[in-house]
Formats: sequence, C-alpha cells, structure tokens
Amino acid sequence: MKLLHRVGYYLGGFSIGLIILAFFLNGKKVSCDYGPEARVLKNINSKELKIPEDIYNTLMAKKMDSLNIINILKHANIRFSESDTRKEPCGIYYLENTLSESKMDLKIENCDSIVTIKEIVWK
Repeated sequence: MKLLHRVGYYLGGFSIGLIILAFFLNGKKVSCDYGPEARVLKNINSKELKIPEDIYNTLMAKKMDSLNIINILKHANIRFSESDTRKEPCGIYYLENTLSESKMDLKIENCDSIVTIKEIVWK
C-alpha cells in the first residue's frame, strides 16, 4: 500500500472519530482540569460553603457581599507554599485573590462535604 493511501485512511478514520466524539460530548459539561490548582478549585466549588458568624460580621462591616467570596473561590490562585494540604481530616488552603475589586485573600478548610472559611486576609 502506498504511503498516500495510508495517510488517507488515517485522516479519514481520525476525522470520523472526531465527529463521533463531538456528537457524544455535545452539550455536556466537560472540562480539562488536569493541573493541581484547577482540580482543587473545582473540588472547592462543588461543595457547600460555610461562612462563620464572626467572618460574616466582618464582611458586613466592610460592606462586602458573599458574591465577592464566591468570585474569589472561582478565580483564585492557590498558594500551595502557605497551604497545609495534608492536614487531617481537612486540608487548609490559602487562596490568593486575582480580582481587582476585592481586597482580600482567603484561608479555607476543605473537608469532605463542606468548605469553611477560616480567615480573611485583608490587603
């Protein structure tokens, strides 16, 4: 078989495979979260958020909303050097804010079914 025929068969099969794959994955929430930071943020955002009373009062005193917290949780950078990820039973993560409108970073506790804010670090 000539090289041109082999390449033609390869490209034909590859394109059919791509079309089938696009058909099956169409409309599904598929993401490629392979990096450690993306996996941790996805894990954190999939759990229930608990804001303790004292932190909630501090937020209200500074005229901050819980939407600021949610945006930080979605778009934060994780400082693994300041985090204690192996702490039992729940890991502690330091989330560095990347949004300019919020002037705070978060230290959170990531447990099996709930995420608790432990500390707000004001910039």
